Amino acid sequence: MTILLLGSGGREHAFAWKMIQSPLCDKLFVAPGNAGTAAIATNLDFSATDFEAIKAVVIKENIGMVVVGPEDPLVKGIYDFFKNDSDLKHIPVIGPSKLGATLEGSKEFAKEFLMKHKIPTAAYDSFTAETVEKGCDFLETLQPPYVLKADGLAAGKGVLIIHDLEEAKTELRNMLVGQKFGDASSKVVIEEFLDGIELSCFVLTDGKSYKILPTAKDYKRIGEGDTGLNTGGMGAVSPVPYVDAVLMEKIETRIVKPTIEGFQKDGIEYKGFVFIGLINVKNEPIVIEYNVRMGDPETEVVVPRMKSDLVELFLAVANEKLDEFELEIDERSATTVVIVSGGYPEDFEKGKVISGLETIEDSIVFHAGTKLDNGNVVSNGGRVLTVTSYGDNFEEAIKKSYQNIDKLHFDKMYFRKDIGNDLK
Repeated sequence: MTILLLGSGGREHAFAWKMIQSPLCDKLFVAPGNAGTAAIATNLDFSATDFEAIKAVVIKENIGMVVVGPEDPLVKGIYDFFKNDSDLKHIPVIGPSKLGATLEGSKEFAKEFLMKHKIPTAAYDSFTAETVEKGCDFLETLQPPYVLKADGLAAGKGVLIIHDLEEAKTELRNMLVGQKFGDASSKVVIEEFLDGIELSCFVLTDGKSYKILPTAKDYKRIGEGDTGLNTGGMGAVSPVPYVDAVLMEKIETRIVKPTIEGFQKDGIEYKGFVFIGLINVKNEPIVIEYNVRMGDPETEVVVPRMKSDLVELFLAVANEKLDEFELEIDERSATTVVIVSGGYPEDFEKGKVISGLETIEDSIVFHAGTKLDNGNVVSNGGRVLTVTSYGDNFEEAIKKSYQNIDKLHFDKMYFRKDIGNDLK
């Protein structure tokens, strides 16, 4: 089978790395891909949201499956684009329908879904520029800190947690009136702050049955000790050491099952990943948000722990036979550390030559923001590389990742040195 994978980050390199191990994958195309995917697959020079270019290559190359990595094509309706096109409707797309993708595309839609299906989540309300002063009044009814979330897609950066009431009001006005996050913050959800430990639960569903994938915890802040600005993620650990069988049973019965049942009740077509952002408050799991794809960098620790054939798993999703699939998971821990460009998540420079990739031992380097330039691998984004390692426990795995990072270099590279420290 010839497969097309959409996306260009570390998540997509991890998917590609796993899919080419399958005897079912004869050829793999990645659009647009990066220097890492170029080494193991065929990159295509067009955007993951260029649906007409995608259609042309699917027909030309007789592609048998499309796997969608990032959220943008899903929110823009690529699943529906294939379903409603007579030339494409027989080709499975791994990813939810446009309606299903609204769970990530709109924080308000997600909160309404959670409330409707009685899934535990924080109290909230939503506001627009016209109701900004009502939003300020609502802030006064809450205890600090205050959580402000841009309703739309903001690349993982649209959430502000503020301790001062007046500052929270100012930022609310900045988001709604000043369009701090552009169209993404034309509506803002204000949410009750929950104090606990965050974790990610990943589910793959064919719309009827589901498989729960390994848990992971990522590290969002740029600075050590979880300080500074939010990023797309600076590292991840899987499994999460404090998630025991009791907590997982609560997550499955109170959150996962009612989510999948909610899709059926609401007529939401959903064949893909559900990434449930949770917070563990006194051993009670509460949903912070839904994402409609795998997380990045969590994919770089979850996928390496999957012993099963990933292409076979995706076919089970496409054919609604997921309940018949036996998912095998590696018992070892996996950790990943993200190497970023200096200045990220604000202004940063691209085009820095990366050295040392050929010296890595006992770790896997997944490329994120890289490209090939005159035979050199150069930086091409904020998050540049992720270094993933296995270990009998996360301490052993993280030690290997840091040992290998010491062999890598590019100008102004930066990484957090405390990934996993909070779990010791």
